[in-house]
Order: sequence, then C-alpha cells, then structure tokens
Amino acid sequence: MALSKIKASFRSKFKARYILAIDQGTTGTTVSLIGDNGLAVARADQDFRQYFPKPGWVEHKPEDIWKTVLDTIAACIKKARVRPELIAAIGITNQRETVLLWDRKTGKTIGNAIVWQDRRTTEICEKLKAEGHEAMVKARTGLVLDPYFSATKVQWMLDQTSGLRARAERGEIAMGTVDTYLLWKLTGGVSHKTDVSNASRTLLMNLETGEWDDELLKLFRIPRAILPSIESSSGLFGTTLRQKNVPDGIPITGIAGDQQAALFGQTCFAVGEAKCTFGTGSFLLINTGDRRLTSSAGLLTTAAWRLKGESQMTYALEGGAFICGAAVQFLRDQLGFIKEAKEIEKLASQVSDSGGVEFVPALTGLGAPHWDPRARGLISGLTRGTTRAHIARATLEAMALQNAEILFAMEKDLSSHGAKLHSVRVDGGASANNMLMQLQADYLGVDVIRPKMIETTSAGAAYLAGHGADLFGSIDDIKSIWKIDKTFKSKMTAEARDARLAHWKTAVRRAVLE
Repeated sequence: MALSKIKASFRSKFKARYILAIDQGTTGTTVSLIGDNGLAVARADQDFRQYFPKPGWVEHKPEDIWKTVLDTIAACIKKARVRPELIAAIGITNQRETVLLWDRKTGKTIGNAIVWQDRRTTEICEKLKAEGHEAMVKARTGLVLDPYFSATKVQWMLDQTSGLRARAERGEIAMGTVDTYLLWKLTGGVSHKTDVSNASRTLLMNLETGEWDDELLKLFRIPRAILPSIESSSGLFGTTLRQKNVPDGIPITGIAGDQQAALFGQTCFAVGEAKCTFGTGSFLLINTGDRRLTSSAGLLTTAAWRLKGESQMTYALEGGAFICGAAVQFLRDQLGFIKEAKEIEKLASQVSDSGGVEFVPALTGLGAPHWDPRARGLISGLTRGTTRAHIARATLEAMALQNAEILFAMEKDLSSHGAKLHSVRVDGGASANNMLMQLQADYLGVDVIRPKMIETTSAGAAYLAGHGADLFGSIDDIKSIWKIDKTFKSKMTAEARDARLAHWKTAVRRAVLE
C-alpha cells in the first residue's frame, strides 16, 4: 500500500489524525505527536532526577516519572497546536527492567523504582547461580541470572518492609515495569497489563508460552497476585480516564520495551535485520523471526513483539552495554570535561586517535557478552602527553568497541544457522554524532545506516499503536515511512580492526575485579 493510501485510510476511518507516543526513558521522558504520514509533528521532553543512595544502587521516584509524562504530553500538544480530541491512539515505550510496586487501592507507590542499572541484588543472583539454577532460568527465559533483570529486584523489595510480602500474596500490591505503571495511571487504575516484550525482561515469563512461569515465580518468591496480565504488543490495553491534559476515552493500543520498540521503529521486520540504539546504554537487537535462537556467545534471547491477532511471537537476539551515552554524561557531570554532551565530538576530533588511552565504561558492571556485575570502570594508558581530547576520543571509541564485541558474538550465533549480518541500523541521540558512527562502521566492518528519524523508540511505539488501532493496513505499509539519512561505510582494514579490538579486550580484562 502506497503512503498516500495509508494517509487516506487513516483519514477515512478516523476523524482523529494523530498518535501520541510516550517514550519513558532512563533519564527523562519524551512525548511525540505522530501525524498521519508516520512522522513527528511535535515533540517535548523533560529530564528527571536520578538517585544513587549507595554505590551500585540506582533509583527513580515514580512520582517524578509520572509528572514528566503529564508535563510533556501537555507541552507536546501545545507545541503542535492541535486539539487533544484529534488523538486517535496512544503508544507507550519504556525503560524495560526498571520495576516498582504500588498499593492497588490507593495507587500510592511503595518506595522508589529500582532502575535496570541497579546492582544491589548481585549476591542474590550469585547465590542462585551457585545453587545451579541458571541453566533452567536461561532455558525458560532466554536470559541470564543478573541484577539487570526485574525478578531479583522485586524479591528484594518484598523482603525490605515488614508485612509487605503478606500483603502482596493477598493481592493488595501491584507490581509493574514502567509501562505497566503508566498504563495504570493513564487508565485511572483500571488496567494492570504489560506486553510480551516487557514481560520477557523480568526473568518471570516463559519465552515459549508467553505466560508467567510457575517454577520461576517459586524460584524468585514472587506472588502471582501482584503480576499484570501479559498481552500482545499491539491491541487495546485500555482507555484514558480522569487524567489531566488527556481527554477520556483515548485508546492505548501499543506497548513495547524501548529496545523492541526501536527494532519495530526501524522497520526491522525481516529475519536478520538488526538495529543498535545509542542511549544511556547501547543495545543491539536482531530479528530472528519465529525461531527462538539460543546464544552460545553470551547474548540474550528475547521477545521482540507479538502483534494483534497473531498467536506467534517474533523473537530477537540481544546484546547490551549498560553504559553508552552515560559515558559522555560521566565526562560532563563527574569529570567536568565538557559543558554539554554535544561538545564531545568537537573535543575528540582534536586528535587523530586516543594516544593509547582506553576507557572501559563499566560504571555499572559489564553487560553482554561478559555479564560481570562486579567489573568497574577503567581509564588506562595515560601518559604525560594525555589530554582531555584523548580521553574524549577514547570514550567515543569505547562506545563503538563494546558494540563491536556484541555484534561479533551475534554473528557467531547467526553463522551456526547459515545467516550473516550485512548492515546495522542505528538510532538514539548519540547516533547523530558522525565521528561515532564512522568509528562504529570501522570497528564492525559493515555498513551503519542512520535513518532520518533517529528517535525510533517513539516511532516504534506509534507504529505499534497505529497497528493496534487498525490505522495501518499491515506492518509492510509502515516500511514506506522509513527513510535513510546517511550510510557510513567501513574505512578500516581487517588487520587494523583486529589489532584495535585486541587492544580493547586487554583493557576490558583489566576492568574485571578478581
């Protein structure tokens, strides 16, 4: 179906012409209003405070998150100068493994949300590994036992307050990842649901059935009564009710975790199509279709999405580095190297290489393919001649190098199934950095393709909502919306690439605490 026909279909079915996309991220919230051509007509964003009560602990105040959502919805609608009644549907995408609890009756949250970066449950995970549970967990969930995921966070939360576990077992307490919390709030406490992509990141969903798994619930001591129902990623989740700035009755028809939403927003609908999102962390996902591949190289198997009217899930292989854009924030906020994140490219371009400096940004441990929560950040190779520019360059190189490690692990898994990766689509704020994108192409040895709309998490949320509300004929219709901005081709020889990666791996080994 041509784009003109999509527009005509959209207009003929609905007087309303816009989709509201809520992208609730780790450091802030972005709300976009997507027009009937699939592109943003207005956008508003707002940061919120991060809390670090102890080393390795990261928290958010749920009330801060909710306030930014309401504020950015109002700002976006005002900027677009449209009537709220013209919103046909709402899509939600979110930081995934971050989890929180609240009272079902009052809606009041219980403590802060524990963020996906938080490492406080490292000892719980290590105990479960020592008891021999990891093989079973990986077989059922596609994940590894790591503090990154939600289950041990919830277990820890239930054990901290006297009587809370008993209340949870009586069904008085609700649990949710951020998508579930926002859905609950937007629907006035009516809808307690999540989608398969978010549920697959909790360590509690059976990846084969798409349902909560009784054996996993028993292992992590999570009462079933606190869990939301698991739904497809597109379809009716509920309708807005009694919310400031949002009229009653708008259907919420799309939900996906941020990385899966980005995969959808990049229109990676075919097996073998991959994307890399440069956000607070960096995350590579590749569509494996209805094949649930098991990684032998330290990657995760995850639900990509399940669409309205379909029984079969689409799966993906995923690898993630916990610190990506946050490394630039670290140089800005903790070390005072720059005043604004966008200055990093200009500073790094003052030198032709890092001068032997390596920055391993393991500030919250190492993610894929190492999975070492005890690793710590490291800057090595310093000399009397080292400047801020060398460290800035090393930071950009690290962001690209850790992704290269993940991609090569991904290629190893794909090769056993006769598949090969030829390009990677990129998105997220840091993908606007041309130097970083060229470094990424050099270290990967494949084309790096940047679309015109780099906020693909928002796009994915909107496209899923459009699909769930029958605003698009099929997912193939969405492909005509996606456009290339620039393709970065590798300029590095294979020999130089291998040497650079070997130097990087030496630095990574030094970051691991014995």
